[in-house]
Order: sequence, then structure tokens, then C-alpha cells
Amino acid sequence: MNQISTELKQEILRRLLPPNNESVSKLSRESGISETTLYKWKKSFRHKGQPQPYEEHPAGQWSAHDKFAIVVETAALSEIELSEYCRAKRLYVEQVTAWREACMQANDGVTGQASKLHKDLRQKEQEIKALSRELQRKEAALAETAALLVLRKKAQAIWGDPEDE
Repeated sequence: MNQISTELKQEILRRLLPPNNESVSKLSRESGISETTLYKWKKSFRHKGQPQPYEEHPAGQWSAHDKFAIVVETAALSEIELSEYCRAKRLYVEQVTAWREACMQANDGVTGQASKLHKDLRQKEQEIKALSRELQRKEAALAETAALLVLRKKAQAIWGDPEDE
């Protein structure tokens, strides 16, 4: 089995992942590495939670997954360490700070939405119960009316029509 150099693997991963997103089949044909191996590399890289490590990766094209990974990775860094990290990744400290704020506020909106949805759900359930009671009342009235009509017809059949007399 041929040993693949780290540089070649890095180059192929760089082409597989954003922003390039080249197809696995194309890279497999070009490099002679099986598609299965390329898929495994890509999956392994993403599951490690590592952000895109390549210098030429534009800061505006980071995926939400990568942004979150950077926020987690930089959470315990001091200002100086954060600055060094950002220089290495070609980012601005302000970007990472903004991403951190967005992550922290992400659940606030979800909680508010869940509360509103729960309240709406209870209101709809009450409306359904009220409509169901009204429907049952109307069905009972309709059944009573139908029974009275049947009895009236039977009484007319037995005793004749009182209006004819």
C-alpha cells in the first residue's frame, strides 16, 4: 500500500472543503486515491471539529460549523493568545468576538420562540375543545330533531294527520 504524503493529503482536503468544494470523484480521478478514502478523510476532518486550517481561506466564507469550532477553540484564550490565533487564521479579533456573541445569543431567540409556540398551542387546543363541544351540542340537537320528525311521521301514520280533521 502506498503511503500518502501529509502535503498531498492537506492539498486534497483543501480542495475538498469550502470554499473550493471540489467533487470527490474528480479528485479521486486526478489523484488516484479511492473515493472511499477521500470521503473518510473529509468525514474525519469534520468530526474532529477543526475549523478550516488553510491560510487562503477567506474570513467571510467560514461555515457556521467552522465559526462555532473557532469560538469553542478560542473560548479560554487570553487577548494576546486570541490575537495570535486570529493572525494565524487570517481573522480579525472583532469577527471572533461577534461570532462568540452570536453563539451566546442563539438560544435566547429559541427560548422565546418555544414559549410563544407553547402559548399558541394551548390557545389552539382550547379553541379545538370549544369547537368540539359546540359540534357535539349541535349533533345532539340535530339527532333530537330527527327523532321528533320520525315520531311525528309515525304518529301521523298511526292516528292520521290532525290537520286534516
